Amino acid sequence: MKKNLLSFSLAILLSSCAFSQSAEDLHQVYSDLTIFQDGLASNLKKGVNKKQINTIKNEDIKILAQELLAGKKIDSYKFATFNALLSPKTLGQELSIGDGYSKYENITGVYLPIGKHIVIADGIIEGKDIKLVVPNWMRKAPNPDDPTKDPKGWGIEKKEFKLRNGVNIIDLEDFGSLAYINYFSDQPEKESPIKIHFISGKVNGYFDINKHSDADWNAFIDHAVFPILDAKGKHIQTAYPVEALKNYAYGRGKELISNYDSLVYRQHRLMGLEKYNKVPKNKILARVNYNYYMFRDGDGVAYMGDKQGYAMKMVVDPSSVIKGDPCWGFSHEVGHVHQTSPMLSWGGLGEVSNNIYSLYVMRSFGNKSRILEQDNFNKAKANIIDKKISYLQDPDVFNRLVPFWQLQLYFEGAGQQPDFYPDLFEKLRNQNVNNRPSRQKIRERWGREAAVVERNPAVHQLNFVKTACEVSQTDLTEFFDKYGFFHVGEMEYDDYGDFKYKMTKEMVDECRNAIKAMNLAKPKVDISSLSDKI
Repeated sequence: MKKNLLSFSLAILLSSCAFSQSAEDLHQVYSDLTIFQDGLASNLKKGVNKKQINTIKNEDIKILAQELLAGKKIDSYKFATFNALLSPKTLGQELSIGDGYSKYENITGVYLPIGKHIVIADGIIEGKDIKLVVPNWMRKAPNPDDPTKDPKGWGIEKKEFKLRNGVNIIDLEDFGSLAYINYFSDQPEKESPIKIHFISGKVNGYFDINKHSDADWNAFIDHAVFPILDAKGKHIQTAYPVEALKNYAYGRGKELISNYDSLVYRQHRLMGLEKYNKVPKNKILARVNYNYYMFRDGDGVAYMGDKQGYAMKMVVDPSSVIKGDPCWGFSHEVGHVHQTSPMLSWGGLGEVSNNIYSLYVMRSFGNKSRILEQDNFNKAKANIIDKKISYLQDPDVFNRLVPFWQLQLYFEGAGQQPDFYPDLFEKLRNQNVNNRPSRQKIRERWGREAAVVERNPAVHQLNFVKTACEVSQTDLTEFFDKYGFFHVGEMEYDDYGDFKYKMTKEMVDECRNAIKAMNLAKPKVDISSLSDKI
């Protein structure tokens, strides 16, 4: 903090103010703040008395001054320090997974109702884009009987206010909600912490598994001033309805957040992030929504609220979230966040490669295999192998999943390489450049024609085949051939976008020859015959 923020000229402050600030508003606020010793309004000047305080026009500033005069300390949620976090976009580039980690990690625990609020900031370096974000957690579709048809879509509606050192006047006209500090950086370790003082607003608090007990959890629920409560663990943060938390997780906050952490951790383990010391400090956001049962978007995963016994019951009950459909659903949606694109998420795998995680996490918690129960092992053999088609031509995404899961079954068993997927993911990440292979690298590996059609799924499919052989030191040619990974021809299809698959004989021959030149051992068993055990 500059030694005396209050002495800054109003003209200078106006040039860098947050939205909704007028010269008149700022002039009055700074006039009211002159009774404080410091620019963050954390201490009164010596000798300030009740008479002086009563002359303050802003009611929130007056209440703060009265409380300080009475010896009351400022609530730690309303006056807090925030550190920079790694940008989710940068994290996505580093891990080749897109931009799906939370943008709401710096939780304040402060509820800002509709109206004007005074927020004082300090420590912001000029040029840094630091914002106060207010998401409308309670937004619902205009027609509650048909919530999927929402003209605003299913994403998070929010208000953003760029913060500057000194006074920021935040004007919320449409909705009030919980506040978050958007402070991200490509190199967070080099950034200085900032301090924020919410002069107005109400304390909702948030649960932190590293600091709080189940008794604290219950207290947060019992004393919440907003219908949504924030909670965070090591790998997860949640924004769920207080009512649902009280109904399904009262007294079990640590268990709930710990189970969520475990669900995410297991995906990190399969991705090789633990083995290669790349587990991110960033968290994934799980939130309530009022549009659809459950989905994933650029802000994390979302579950339907409102209806008793619907999605909330399954994902808030600590016992439920690691069993059956809830475990699958969460793992499936987070699996989308973790899809390695495009190296293991080429066109046709949009609802396939994420379920490698689903199966892995489900089984690790002792759940039955979904593809075993659905008879997908036999269906994949009959519909793909016996018909000699490409797995991409089978409309059943669970049948397409089978070969990818059989690789896990083999290498954790007879193949004696339990780290096959962790090592494979690391290799794929190292091949990638800024979330996609560069044209030059594709050209070097697959020829000029493939470089022109960079979105061609066949290019990434062959790269996966070759890389899987390299990593495992096993000749998997026959296995991949059975599932049509060398299918020559052209296909057009939609998979969250239009894709044109084009595989030439020359591309296949080059891949086969490269694998043959490795002089690798064949698998010990027919991998395509493997299935989960009951």
